[in-house]
Amino acid sequence: MRSMAMEDFAEGPAAELVGAATLTEAELLARLRAGDEEAFATLVRTYSGRLLAAARRLLRNDEDAADAVQEAFMAAFKSMDGFQGTARLSTWLHRIVINAGLMKLRGNSRRPEESIEDLLPRFDADGCWATDVHSWGATSDELLERRETRTMVRRCIDSLPETYRTILVLRDIEDLDTEEVAEQLAITPNAVKIRLHRARQALRTILDRELHACRQTYGYRGYVIGAA
Repeated sequence: MRSMAMEDFAEGPAAELVGAATLTEAELLARLRAGDEEAFATLVRTYSGRLLAAARRLLRNDEDAADAVQEAFMAAFKSMDGFQGTARLSTWLHRIVINAGLMKLRGNSRRPEESIEDLLPRFDADGCWATDVHSWGATSDELLERRETRTMVRRCIDSLPETYRTILVLRDIEDLDTEEVAEQLAITPNAVKIRLHRARQALRTILDRELHACRQTYGYRGYVIGAA
């Protein structure tokens, strides 16, 4: 099996449709289990774009993301006989690439985790906010949906310490459920919920600071135009 370079990972609707019009998933699986190399090439062309995007979100590095996707495809090919078909093929592959990405994160040398205490909300003795809370004029979900602010939001997510960024990416972007995240990270579901809550609070603080600073300097609308 040849090594897959970055150019093999075409992205976009066209890449995902290759082979879909001529092969059903069941037919593709049958050919894969029979060791058909052309079927494997179809699998790569069809799913590599979305898998590479997921790996990039998790690893933030094109080379590491490409390696994770290659490892995921090889793992899938070796374990194809064990795939029971209880989930869609795309869902199964997504889980494999997420696992490959997490293994790569664990293998990377990391600095000591930074604290996020200064990013969490503070309350006074009466239970009121101890600092001013600025209105964004939009929820964080709405900001994520806006093309103009997407780059800024991703940059803010990437600024979170790795432990919290990983939880946030897995739950809120890759849409894994709490139990799946707990299993992947070898922690309890309750720990996932606590870390996710803290990650969301910290992200809101980072976004609030950046949006407020931009509004003070340019006005919110000016910032959006400038970021487009």
